[in-house]
Amino acid sequence: MKTAIVNLGKIVTGDWRSPHADGDTIIMDEGIIQSVGTASADAVSACDVVIDADGATAIPGFIDSQIHNTFGDYTPRQKTVGFLESYVHGGNTTAISASEVHVTGRPKDPEGVKALAVAAHKCFENYRPGGMKVWAGSIILEPGLVEEDFKEIAEKGVGLAKAGFGAVETPYDYAPMIGWAKKYGMVTTVHTGGSSIPGSSGIWASHLLKMQPHVSFHVNGGPVAMPDEDFSTLLFESEIALQVCTAGNLRTLLMLGDMVREADKFDRFLIATDTPTGSGIMPLGMMYTITHLASLTDMPVEHAIAAATGNNAKVYNLNSGFIAEGKDADVVILDSCAGGTTTEALDGLRNGDIVAVMAVVTDGIPRFVGRSRNTPAGNRAVRVAESKIMQDFSGAAH
Repeated sequence: MKTAIVNLGKIVTGDWRSPHADGDTIIMDEGIIQSVGTASADAVSACDVVIDADGATAIPGFIDSQIHNTFGDYTPRQKTVGFLESYVHGGNTTAISASEVHVTGRPKDPEGVKALAVAAHKCFENYRPGGMKVWAGSIILEPGLVEEDFKEIAEKGVGLAKAGFGAVETPYDYAPMIGWAKKYGMVTTVHTGGSSIPGSSGIWASHLLKMQPHVSFHVNGGPVAMPDEDFSTLLFESEIALQVCTAGNLRTLLMLGDMVREADKFDRFLIATDTPTGSGIMPLGMMYTITHLASLTDMPVEHAIAAATGNNAKVYNLNSGFIAEGKDADVVILDSCAGGTTTEALDGLRNGDIVAVMAVVTDGIPRFVGRSRNTPAGNRAVRVAESKIMQDFSGAAH
């Protein structure tokens, strides 16, 4: 499918160093962004679907770098079906597994955790809930795993490894397994902060410095934040990416947002939701964290958007997260909400408002246009102006 978005008021790139693209048009073909900026009338008319943005704002789709998927679009933790599809209506186009730790009766032996990771990865290879890409299959690090296990599952496509819920004697025991996972090309992640459920253990800066994972999960709390002094330790004594989440501590979220900019280490600042957990299901969680940072600190809203898009893409080696030629065609159209105090999406986010998700495109395919079921109506009439496809792109009603 070839899709065009025209008449855009702003294009936010997902790159905090160069946050805006010139022009008013994005053309996508076969799931890839072909051009950003301007396009001829012939190029637009050659598209199968043309979306008129009516002056609204395009951003890359949000990448939630910590979701607790199981199998299918179901969470046993909150006994809810369809949560991932609902997250698409909040602008999330990609979700990354925090391990399938919430699978009922999950195995804890080496063969079981390998099988669980491989099965989850295979189940989501071609499954797109609501059009979302789900990077599933994260092996839960348990005692008894050896180097050959990581080689085996990496060859089967597993690209993620998670420490924090295994039955190790101390968190330091994760270090060799983290090293093996990294050796075979996996992105390694670690629960950070106090215990999240009975039976799990707290993990702090001293443990992380020994483990050296790629990503420190929910440093602002999942839900309990690590001690304040640990933030500077991780920031200045490591290169670990520091992920903040919606289901965490707001004070330390804002504190770290200031710290990474002052230290010129913003590339390591990632946004996620850490849901579904005991904190619930948050279809608008990514956007809420962006509003918190943009309205309660002096962080530019474009930086906050980048932390939810391009920064995540870089750390997880994804081809999405940016509006740029050659990147995956995952695009969200935002607008200020009708009845609010602002008239433009970025101003709305700076004001602390949830803004209207007016359209979501993933793999170059419009998933809905004109109305999200999870946000208020926008001020602009974003619509399908032309379509050669016999399909209703209006999305589900409230």
